[in-house]
Amino acid sequence: MDRPSPVLQVGDAPVVWLGANFWSRTGGPLMWTRYDPAVVREELRVLADHGLNMTRSFFYWPDFHPTPDSLDEQCVANFADFLDAHTEAGMTTVPTFLVGHMSGENWDPVWREGRDLYRDVWFVGRQAWYVRELTARFASHAAVAGWLLTNEVPIYGGEAPRPIVDAWASLLVDAVRAGGGTQPVAVGDGAWGIETTGHDNGFSVRDLAEFNDFIGPHVYRMETDQIRQHLKAAFIAELSATHGLPVIMEEFGLTSDFVSDAGAASYYRQLLYSTLLAGATGWIAWNNTDYDDLADQRPYSHHPFEMHFGITDRHGNPKPPLRELARFAADLAAIDLPQVRRSPVDAALVVPSHLAEDYPFTNEAERAHIVATGEQAYVAAHEAHIPVAVVREKADGGLPAGYGLYLLPSVKQLCATSWEQLVSLARDGATVYASYSHGTSGVQRGPWWAHTEELFGVRMDSAYGLAEPVADDTVVLRFTSDFGPLTAGTELRFAAAGNENGRTYLPVRATSGEVVAVDAHGRPAIVVQEHGAGRAVLSTYPLEFFASAQARVNPEQTWRLYDALAAVADVERDVLLDDPRVFTDTLVHADGRRFVVFLSQHETPVTVTPSVPGGTLTALDGTPSPALELAPYGAALRLLTLD
Repeated sequence: MDRPSPVLQVGDAPVVWLGANFWSRTGGPLMWTRYDPAVVREELRVLADHGLNMTRSFFYWPDFHPTPDSLDEQCVANFADFLDAHTEAGMTTVPTFLVGHMSGENWDPVWREGRDLYRDVWFVGRQAWYVRELTARFASHAAVAGWLLTNEVPIYGGEAPRPIVDAWASLLVDAVRAGGGTQPVAVGDGAWGIETTGHDNGFSVRDLAEFNDFIGPHVYRMETDQIRQHLKAAFIAELSATHGLPVIMEEFGLTSDFVSDAGAASYYRQLLYSTLLAGATGWIAWNNTDYDDLADQRPYSHHPFEMHFGITDRHGNPKPPLRELARFAADLAAIDLPQVRRSPVDAALVVPSHLAEDYPFTNEAERAHIVATGEQAYVAAHEAHIPVAVVREKADGGLPAGYGLYLLPSVKQLCATSWEQLVSLARDGATVYASYSHGTSGVQRGPWWAHTEELFGVRMDSAYGLAEPVADDTVVLRFTSDFGPLTAGTELRFAAAGNENGRTYLPVRATSGEVVAVDAHGRPAIVVQEHGAGRAVLSTYPLEFFASAQARVNPEQTWRLYDALAAVADVERDVLLDDPRVFTDTLVHADGRRFVVFLSQHETPVTVTPSVPGGTLTALDGTPSPALELAPYGAALRLLTLD
């Protein structure tokens, strides 16, 4: 089955944005009143020399819109010169209109006077006027590649009900079009809504897809596990991509005050290549330069670490992230990204609709559980070298058909009709895997499942209202029968974790299902029910939840179970490795070439020799490459030739 990776279209041409969010070092947000055209041109030249082709720029709202019905003409003139500088450098830019939040502080136009950003009709009208007027000034300039309505507006304007946000966004998009803007447009909210976090802030990715031309995640989340941190942006990109629009990594980056040079380089490298494999087709780093010369200016005066998010230093010299972007730019050119798509896959990681639909009496903790366990399953699939599609259950039930393996990790909630469909999918030849979890919430502790015995061949053996605790610090699963490469006698070990609701298991007794693994107490742990050409596999322990609740846990042994599931399901994998710390996936060019990306999770150098059933690996120049030497947290690109 195909995985989405649509490329943004500007006019009739596909484009790949690779750039940086831009404030000149002469003023940060105040650059338009301290504008230095020579410095701006120098800053753009450094970016262009390293393969970047665009910036995201900002109309700092208090300066550009000094009164309700006027623009600051000097700021407008400076921005016009800024656009000319982009043309001279062979670059484009995406202007951002409502810039009231930036780097740890909010700024209002002096005339706002506390008005609600979304609901005050007069104030929304003034916003629309401002957007329309600025668009009319610049829409015809060749350097304008797109538009963003805001910068992280939930931080500035606050949260609001979805219908209010939708109406406000649609009015401002209409203002762009009324001003003559034909380029792609998006909201600029950061994609922090219910579909990616479980928290409903009013900015629904799905709702706004009706007005947006692309989705732009802003990713700065911090973690307790290195591998989860490296894949976090990729998983967010996957959750965003399920709505059919191009995914542009609109903001990402780090302050060099928080990390070593090597750590900064590896974070950029991991994020760039992992999100490429997750379907992103644009990247805009935060941000172009450091601001040491603005230490006495807000927000840098009170958030000093904000001075050092730059990919160049205060003098314009490249920092490690810019060198990583330059290497990435070369690889994007080598594979010809506009003509490349992710390889089709045979495995699906299912996201229950309870995450996005906000059904009645579904609490936020339950939605956050879906995100956390799905992310951990995404990690385990990478460790098992199983390329997966992240697929969403439809509202009120229904899953996409056609996959050979369905992963439902630590699932508490799924719609009744989807459980019915899983039986049919198994009968038609799919392998359906589900692990049970109560989650962290104490609400209705018991299986929210339907057709459990029909699907898995087990009956519940638990008392009503009680969650059965896992007393063992380490859960040991011993296989009593062969299961793919897991032979009888194999033991897998998992550290138990979670609160009194989550650190639990599901007591069952097998009826028609075969117990293929038991726990340390002899209780059923993995049960397989055959269904004609396919099967259903039950884990009575919430393995993915356990791992998601722990720090510095990956790789843990769930990947071995996933590897066995892939073998049993006969999932097609282009490349096989015996190292869970080296990830791999394939991109396919329109001309048939297959590019394989390898991404190491080793903090030291490593050499791996992949197994390539039915093919050979070469360097891009055709040199045979049966073994790869990967630097610490390194990436490598190879060409796969099928025999």
